Amino acid sequence: MADSGALHGVTIGITAERRAGEFVDALTRHGATVWHGPTIRIVPLANDDRLRAATEEALAGPVDHVAVTTGAGFRGWLSAAEGWGLSDPLHETLSHARIHVRGPKAVGAVRGRGLRETWSAPGETNRELFDRLASGDLRDTRVVVQLHGAPLPEHTDALREAGAEVVEVQPYRWRWPEDLAPAHRLIDGVLDGSVDALAFTSAPAAANLLTLARESGRGDEFRAALSDRVRCACVGPVTAAPLREAGVPTVCPERQRLGALVKLLVAELGR
Repeated sequence: MADSGALHGVTIGITAERRAGEFVDALTRHGATVWHGPTIRIVPLANDDRLRAATEEALAGPVDHVAVTTGAGFRGWLSAAEGWGLSDPLHETLSHARIHVRGPKAVGAVRGRGLRETWSAPGETNRELFDRLASGDLRDTRVVVQLHGAPLPEHTDALREAGAEVVEVQPYRWRWPEDLAPAHRLIDGVLDGSVDALAFTSAPAAANLLTLARESGRGDEFRAALSDRVRCACVGPVTAAPLREAGVPTVCPERQRLGALVKLLVAELGR
């Protein structure tokens, strides 16, 4: 049984919005002090004209391939389509396409809608997902890409260059939180030694924290602290990418799950 006080005396900063309460509760059960400084806000677009227009564009002709990047995004998209009365035609269109997914959560979302994936990325990364798509002959094909919080031009542009017509569907968009004071407090805590570790569950949240530190004139000092004495734990390699690109060392659990991230923090920082 896990030691409920293993993280006593350890302060961990998190930037998540989605499932933040669950994350905080899991860490505090192990005795940690948690500072929550959100750096992103997920805005649902169920009533957004852009999402509806993209859905109608997807339905304008046969779809050859679908890229599902997140389970939550896929479910959100189909739920929005239900509200517009487009659920049946969308399901019919997707049922005739080859569906490529990023990992188990996306598999669950696809199967939960009575559909079946053609292929799932074993490492649960966007790179694998889009490399797989691009490895085939995409000339004169239509590819629907379900995005999550941000565009992925480094991947979608490659599909277009390979000859595909790409329809980008974005059920959610990431924006800055209305109140950035908690995030700035988190940066202060890293710099003054109050925070022992940072834990990230999304790449945009990690990138935004680095951006805030840089825009406040403390970017170099902040990165130095993360590289020297503050442990950075990420749920997976995609989340870790902005930190690693900035030269910050990171650790990731073998399984890209919130529970596995908590266990990793206990193992790395516990008594």
